[in-house]
Amino acid sequence: MQKLWKYLLASPVVCGMIIFAGTAFAEEISTTAKTNERLTVANPVNKVENFNQDQVIAQVTSVSQLSDVQPTDWAFQALQSLVERYGCIAGYPNSTYRGNRALTRYEFAAGLNACLDRVNELIATATAELVTKQDIATLQKLQEEFSAELATLRGRVDTLEARTSELEANQFSTTTKLQGQVVAAITDVFGGDNINGGEITDRNTTLGVRARVEFVTSFTGQDTLFTRIQANNIISPDIGTPEGNLFFAGEDGTTDAAIDALFYAFPLGEKTQVIAIANAGAADDITDTVNIFDGDGAFGALSTFGTRNPIYYQMDGAGLGVTHEFNDKLALSLGYLSGAANDPSPANGLFDGAYGALAQLTVKPSDRISIGLTYINSYKQPLPTGSNAATLTPLLNEEGELDTAFSSNSYGVQASIGISDQIVLGGWAGYTNSRTLSGNRGDIDIWNYAVTLGFPDLGKKGNLAGIIAGVEPRVTSSSVAGLERDRDTSYHLEAFYQYQISENISITPGVIWLTSPDHNNDNDDVFIGALRTTFSF
Repeated sequence: MQKLWKYLLASPVVCGMIIFAGTAFAEEISTTAKTNERLTVANPVNKVENFNQDQVIAQVTSVSQLSDVQPTDWAFQALQSLVERYGCIAGYPNSTYRGNRALTRYEFAAGLNACLDRVNELIATATAELVTKQDIATLQKLQEEFSAELATLRGRVDTLEARTSELEANQFSTTTKLQGQVVAAITDVFGGDNINGGEITDRNTTLGVRARVEFVTSFTGQDTLFTRIQANNIISPDIGTPEGNLFFAGEDGTTDAAIDALFYAFPLGEKTQVIAIANAGAADDITDTVNIFDGDGAFGALSTFGTRNPIYYQMDGAGLGVTHEFNDKLALSLGYLSGAANDPSPANGLFDGAYGALAQLTVKPSDRISIGLTYINSYKQPLPTGSNAATLTPLLNEEGELDTAFSSNSYGVQASIGISDQIVLGGWAGYTNSRTLSGNRGDIDIWNYAVTLGFPDLGKKGNLAGIIAGVEPRVTSSSVAGLERDRDTSYHLEAFYQYQISENISITPGVIWLTSPDHNNDNDDVFIGALRTTFSF
C-alpha cells in the first residue's frame, strides 16, 4: 500500500484521473449547507456527519447512468474505469456528473481521500477482479520506467512557478497595461508652383515624429480607463490650402508632451456602452466611422480627408458618448463633445462654447457590409480640411482666430462592403449647412464625397493597400459676405501601401495628388509624398 501511495503522488496521469473522478464527492462536501442535491462516493455516510440517507442516491454501477457524460468526452474511459471497475464515484440525484465544474483545494482533498479509501478497501478485501497485485506491479514498473521523465516534469513545474513569481513581482501593474506607438514620417511636396497667386515655399524634405505612451486600465475586466501622453512635431506642408493635410501631423510642431486623451468606458447593461471623455475626445471614440482606412494616423490613410468623412471632425474635446446595440445588426450612438469645456470665460464652457452633438445609426446587414447614417449639430466647429472657403479661412481675424459665431448641421452616409476577403469597397458622402450668427449673417452649403478601395493582406498577412478618390469639402453656395463659393472642383487622389515588416513595425509609402487645389482650375496640381513608419509596443 505504501508503494501505491507513492506512485499516486508521483504519477500525474493516475492522480489526474482520481481528481476528476473525486470531484463529484468533493463538491457535495463544499455545498452541503447550501443545496439539497447530494453527491457521494462508496460508503460516504461515515465521512460526513450531516448527510441524510434519504437524500443520497445509490452507487453508480455504469457510466451510462450519468446523463451528461458522453463517449466523446475526453475523460470518458477514465470515468468508465473508475465507475465500473473500482466503484469510486456516484452522481447527482438527477443522474448528472457535472464534470466541467471547477473545484477548490478542499474539494480536491476530500475527493482524493474518498477514492483512496475505496482503493484501500478493495485491496484489503483482495477482490479478485478489481485491484490486483498485477496492477500494483504494473504501477511500480511504470514509475521506475518513467522516473526520469517525472523528474524532468517536476523541474519544469518548479521553473515555471519561479518564473511566474518573478513576473508577478515585477509586472507594471495588476490592472494596467502599458502600450505605446511611434510614428516617424518623411514628407515632401512635388510638382505645382503657384496656388491662389502665391508660390509654394514648403518644398523641403522633412522628418517628424509622433510618440504616444498609453495606459490602459481595467478594474472589472469590462471597463477601460484610457490615458494617453503624446508629443508630436510633424508638420503638414503649407500649400496654400487645407486640402491634402496629413492626419498624423501636429498643430505647432513642438515636442512638448501632454495628456492627449483621457476617457473612461464602461458597460451599462448587456447592450449599452458608455464613454466619459475628459480630454481630446473625437467622434471615433463614440461611434464607428465605417472606414477600413481609419487608423488614427498610424495606420491606413495618410491624409485627414482619407481617414474619415470630414463631418466627423466637427466635434472634439470633453463630453459623453453612449452606444446601444439593439442586436448584432443595428446600433445607435449618441454623443456630445465640447471643445472649451474647461474654459470659464464668457462664451465658453461646457454648453456655451464650441461643441458637437452626434447621432448615428450603424447598420450591419451582414459580416461584410456596414452602413453609417450620421447627423451632427455643431457650434463654432469648422471643418479641418477642404478648400479655404469650406474651412471658413476668409472669416479669420488678424490673430488667425475665427471670432464669427456660427452653427452647422451636417449629414453623412458611410458604407463599407467586403466584396471578398481581399477586396473592400467603401466610401461616403457628407453635406454641411453652416449659418453665421453674428456679423454678416448668411448660409453656406458644403459638400464632400469619396470612394475607397482597400486590399487587406495584399502580399502578406497584415498588409493593407488603399486607393482613395474624392472631392474634399467644397462650398457650393454662400450668402455670407466675404466668403464666396468654390467655382471649380478639385479632386483628391491618394494611394498607399502599408507593409507589415513584423508584428510591431510597419512601413507605409504613399502619395496624395490634388488636381486644381482649393477648387480652383487656375492653381497647379500638387503632389504630396510621404513615407510613414509605425512602431508599436
